[in-house]
Amino acid sequence: MNNWFTIDQIDKETHIISEYRHWEETHCYLLNGSERSLLIDTGLGISNIYDEVIKLTDNPVIAVATHIHWDHIGGHEFFPDFYAHGAELNWLNGEFPLSMEQIKDMVVDRCDLPEGFDVNKYVFFQGNPTRILKDEDTINLGDRIIQIVHTPGHMCFWEKERGYLFTGDLVYKDTLFAYFPSTDPESYLNSLERLSRLPVKNVFPAHHTLDIQPEILGRMRDAFRKLKADGKLHHGSGTYDYGDWSIWL
Repeated sequence: MNNWFTIDQIDKETHIISEYRHWEETHCYLLNGSERSLLIDTGLGISNIYDEVIKLTDNPVIAVATHIHWDHIGGHEFFPDFYAHGAELNWLNGEFPLSMEQIKDMVVDRCDLPEGFDVNKYVFFQGNPTRILKDEDTINLGDRIIQIVHTPGHMCFWEKERGYLFTGDLVYKDTLFAYFPSTDPESYLNSLERLSRLPVKNVFPAHHTLDIQPEILGRMRDAFRKLKADGKLHHGSGTYDYGDWSIWL
């Protein structure tokens, strides 16, 4: 399982743990406080992310997911103290809309899997969170306060003091998939309206390039506003390309 994770440092208390051998290049974020650490997303679970986390903190670790997809909660099994949004509890208790066989097929087809990995043992994490989160709740790490911004379908994590916004799959550079029945294009626009009003200094996405600036929040908002004005902000209207990102509705 060597070389599955790539570690980068944002500042001395904040690290990125990336899985570049997955086709979507998943990023997880470790935020270390004076009393606790917060791990935002736990990746695919193909390799043990806990082994990397304990190299970067001696604190007790809380795990949380931007959303309950297999590539964001795969390592939750290693963190008994995990939080989740109340709207996603059903997906943690057997109601995820894809079958285990479909998920395994995607893992095999879309990953450069490490030697010795047995996909037949791959599971979709299930469990009950130690805390249920809601919009505007905060997580206190001792000397760092992280606020929940519920963007329906996802949670974003906002650290006002540093200007850090962790956006999950809501904002990144590539094709954003909003055609699923579980997505709501109108809510997506409302979420972008809300995020674009925050005094963000750094945007940290869950996938692909880390070279992403806060101005993308306004650009995405404006694109969604135009789609709505043109009557195209609905499922089935198509794919729209904006250069460094696109949206599939």
